[in-house]
Amino acid sequence: MSQPSNAQTVQFVQKLRQEAAQEPAPVATGAPTKETQIIAIYGKGGIGKSFTLANLSYMMAQQGKKVLLIGCDPKSDTTSLLFGGKACPTIIETSSKKKLAGEPVSIGDVCFKRDGVFAMELGGPEVGRGCGGRGIIHGFETLEKLGFHDWGFDFVLLDFLGDVVCGGFGLPIARDMCQKVIVVASNDLQSLYVANNVCSAVEYFRKLGGNVGVAGVVINKDDGTGEAAAFAEQAGIPVLAAIPADDDIRRKSASYEIIGKPGGEWGPLFESLALNVAEAPPQRPKPLSQDELLALFSASAVGRDVVLEPATEVDMTGKQHVVKPSLEVVYETV
Repeated sequence: MSQPSNAQTVQFVQKLRQEAAQEPAPVATGAPTKETQIIAIYGKGGIGKSFTLANLSYMMAQQGKKVLLIGCDPKSDTTSLLFGGKACPTIIETSSKKKLAGEPVSIGDVCFKRDGVFAMELGGPEVGRGCGGRGIIHGFETLEKLGFHDWGFDFVLLDFLGDVVCGGFGLPIARDMCQKVIVVASNDLQSLYVANNVCSAVEYFRKLGGNVGVAGVVINKDDGTGEAAAFAEQAGIPVLAAIPADDDIRRKSASYEIIGKPGGEWGPLFESLALNVAEAPPQRPKPLSQDELLALFSASAVGRDVVLEPATEVDMTGKQHVVKPSLEVVYETV
């Protein structure tokens, strides 16, 4: 087999460089072309994703939509509010038991429903016994065997932990498994740091040819200080809803009570959120730098007045470091 000539090699390299220099196409801003909208929801652990999604999915179902809620958090707590605090058998746990028994997994083993909402948990390994990201990948492989791509839902909502950066948790963004991403955040630095990381991940995979965009942010436990809204404005994404830091919401959430019901006190809030989630187009976000993120908060809140003081040898060893002459030969230049 003949080797390519130098001219052919140079031409090939130039072609690769031209392709690499091309800007990716902008995120589609029209209505999704697929019948099923698959939406990945990310956020810091404990920020209220499960609370938001349980009420959002319930409201969508009451509006006549066919909704599937999939918990992709190893804690397996996405569906707990929806099912009144009852634990839902996870796909990973169920498939392991079925495999040991030599039996196939059926949809009825892992998918359950309440008032029109279909829900399931992927699950994850126990602490120290495996990789959560790998568990996510295994869970989706099982869903594909069960016919995931043939299911006829209007919306599939995926609840993902945003703190974790390993590949399994970035699956919907990296593999274009969803059309758009929504972030849940609050007016605190850590949750906005996670939201900004998610925006950075979306932008990274866009540059690699991906098509996923960010549809917006849901502000949970909103105390009115405005940092999350300011972040959304600078990142170029809309605020889909602001759920107030209200004691009534806190109590009902703690007792596993759905508040996103038509005609209820909080019904209009979740009716508006359901509409915004359905209609918000995916957009290409503008991730903030660390300094820009910190600038959203007062200096007293994030400690921006702290000065970095270099450590010394005395600090590290408790004794003065003696500089020994070098044996290196240094040649003077003429």
